[in-house]
Amino acid sequence: MTIVPVVNKIDLASAQPERVAQEIEDLFGIPKDQILLASAKEGTGTEAVLEAIVQRIPPPSGSPSWPTRALIFDSHYDPYKGVIAYVRVVDGSLSTNQALRLMANGTPIEALEVGVFRPRMSPTDRLGTGEVGYVATGLKTLRECSVGDTITLADTPAPNPLPGYKPAKPMVFAGLYPTLNEDYGLLRDALEKLHLNDAALTFEPETSQALSYGFRCGFLGLLHMEIVQERLEREYGLELIATAPSVAYQLTTHDGTVSEVQNPADLPAPELIETISEPWMRIDVFTPAEYIGAIMELVTARRGEFERMEYLDERRVLLNYLVPLAELLVDFYDKLKACSRGYASLDYRIAEYRPGDLVRLDVLVNRQPVDALSVIVHRDRSYMKGQTLVSKLKEVIPRQMFDVAIQAAVGSRVISRANVKALRKDVLAKCYGGDITRKKKLLEKQKSGKKRMKLLGNVELPQEAFMSVLKLGES
Repeated sequence: MTIVPVVNKIDLASAQPERVAQEIEDLFGIPKDQILLASAKEGTGTEAVLEAIVQRIPPPSGSPSWPTRALIFDSHYDPYKGVIAYVRVVDGSLSTNQALRLMANGTPIEALEVGVFRPRMSPTDRLGTGEVGYVATGLKTLRECSVGDTITLADTPAPNPLPGYKPAKPMVFAGLYPTLNEDYGLLRDALEKLHLNDAALTFEPETSQALSYGFRCGFLGLLHMEIVQERLEREYGLELIATAPSVAYQLTTHDGTVSEVQNPADLPAPELIETISEPWMRIDVFTPAEYIGAIMELVTARRGEFERMEYLDERRVLLNYLVPLAELLVDFYDKLKACSRGYASLDYRIAEYRPGDLVRLDVLVNRQPVDALSVIVHRDRSYMKGQTLVSKLKEVIPRQMFDVAIQAAVGSRVISRANVKALRKDVLAKCYGGDITRKKKLLEKQKSGKKRMKLLGNVELPQEAFMSVLKLGES
């Protein structure tokens, strides 16, 4: 990719264009004499920028005589024209009413409309080599028209698609449940409508003992999850309970069967499991040099493995680590910004699946397991996380008329416990006199009633109880 470096806002009193130009040369290796100085306010350097775009950026590659290949770089759903694919024609051309085909999955389509952006969509008869525009495909779902796919002609297809295409794969999974059970149908309809414009969103029905009916949803990342949840609540007026996000684990049983587990509650008994593999990410952290120690301490605490450190210049450093994706999910980015005063930035990509000593941490409330609170953690950290989770749940679960036991367990072994004390009614208030045996009789009656209530009573968990799982790393 050709980069045209421009230092803007040179008219400001605090501007230091020479220092910034030197940093660009040190970081990218671009000579200082090729860096343009500009000020949009004063009009300085505008002609030079436009001339550099013409002179330095090469023309589109490709040939009009080669078989048609067009790259899909974005798309959206239109209720009248179906899926609108944003394309860049690399080879050949596209015309209206042509029979086309998507090369990744072989789906046949017809170009109902072809056009360009001016900046709104303006129909044209043809898109030539190197041009950017759109194609109305008539498809009903975005899943059939993936970003990165190649469009070619159905009659004379190209022999090979454009390189680099990878289907979108959800990496983060969470359960979404309506607060009111009667809103289950509304949630299903809302997810189906969102899915029309978001091919990366996946969902399937799920049933929880604690939360009743809901959906297990897959997202590209935590930001994607937050956006989807916010849209469901704002645009469709739903009140939702979201379980703690988890990642997809690869499970190998003793009989050699390999499967993918997205929900911790679906993990089989420990005696059936041979290995559990979790996804590890290769992260790049860009930071000023003075925050190296704090960032290294943060990443090491999240089971990170150091790879290398590179000084980009005398003040900035690039740190490379391998970190489990589960450790990055919730608050890692916030902690990174906090310990670097906002200066550090993060980039990550999938590296590998690696076996680990992982266990399922279950939570029991009033001796009943709450599957929505189950998490998969490393065995070395299970005691700490179990104790933290139990302590947080004790604070958010409201008091009942009976003692509520909160337990964290790994398998059949309870590793932490806390009790929510019962609300006590003063049954002796009406006894302003009389024999002590009468008071004892009332207290024994209250005691037996609480015992019976504890056996039959249900504990309603608030949203804060499920949010406490998200905050395990904050203590």
